[in-house]
Amino acid sequence: MDTYGFHGIHGRALPIASGLKIARPDISVWVVTGDGDNMSIGGNHFIHACRRNVDMNVLMFNNEVYSLTKGQYSPTSHRGQITKSSPLGALDDPFNPVSLALGASATFVARGHDKDRAQLQQLLLKAHQHKGFSFVEIYTNCRIFNDGAFDLYTNRETNEDHTVWLEHDMPLVFGKKKDKGIKLEGYTPTVIDLNESGHSISDVLVHNEKDSTLAFILANMTYSETLPRPMGTLQNLDRSPYEERVVEQIQHEVETKGVGNLESLLLGGSYWEVK
Repeated sequence: MDTYGFHGIHGRALPIASGLKIARPDISVWVVTGDGDNMSIGGNHFIHACRRNVDMNVLMFNNEVYSLTKGQYSPTSHRGQITKSSPLGALDDPFNPVSLALGASATFVARGHDKDRAQLQQLLLKAHQHKGFSFVEIYTNCRIFNDGAFDLYTNRETNEDHTVWLEHDMPLVFGKKKDKGIKLEGYTPTVIDLNESGHSISDVLVHNEKDSTLAFILANMTYSETLPRPMGTLQNLDRSPYEERVVEQIQHEVETKGVGNLESLLLGGSYWEVK
């Protein structure tokens, strides 16, 4: 890539990126992070960047382990997972990154994986086109410390039966023969067989990426043992980005109070002159 880059310290990429975007709203800002970096030491920065809706693109590579520091369990490791720092099995329940992003009011939330280049390119393009905070969780295999964690959802032999692709205004069908669908019973998603009598494509849930309630329902399918794992765009909402509001606020102050004076600002209302 022919681009400028900046290496921040662990967990602090989002404050740096936020300041850069506010100072230079004309440039496209991308943050590359991981599940440990973004969900643990950087977790507080993540939720506030989401709620502020800073116009940046966050790509979180999730391998469900701290691979760079030699295999400790991370905030997305599963309960019972054996790692260097949990030899008897992790006791924590994992974060669901897309649910966390939705709960923190991120306007664009999506999930893909590193074995499907075409679908991942599509998601990154949508994230780039979105005006506001874009979060893309990317399943990435760690061959050394957590090999095969996502095989069920990424391998050609199994992924069609265990994932459902989310596309706006399209029914949620899946399976090798596209003969299974997701149906809502109240707020509970269930799997129906389209080959069975009494079921048809009209019973299948149609995805709406503008519906934040539906986004939460789909996100909560992530760790289900009976439902397919949702991939694609969960949510894509329109809301003014933070840096635009910053510019508007400054312009309003200039128009109503005139151009400020830095020395007067620093002196404030009460000061003493020492001679």
